[in-house]
Amino acid sequence: MTAPTASRRAHLPLRPLWLCRVCAAPWPCAAARLDLVAEYADDRIALSVYLCAVLHEAAADLYRLNPQDGPDPAALFARFLAWAPRRRPADE
Repeated sequence: MTAPTASRRAHLPLRPLWLCRVCAAPWPCAAARLDLVAEYADDRIALSVYLCAVLHEAAADLYRLNPQDGPDPAALFARFLAWAPRRRPADE
């Protein structure tokens, strides 16, 4: 992730709960999403690959915490992948 400024802490996941270490929102929180989009601005495919990898890790961690119900796949998709930009905006 992009290095945070001195006045701003990095919004990183607290595993195995997958909550933000700073704001306690489900990770990736809004601030983490902004950081990720900025960090991967030149490589949207790498962002998608990274998000798929952390979705896989989160699903495994969350399943281990609650094997009876397990995490909801649709909710995990929305949380980790649905928000990510799909393609570069058209050049003007």
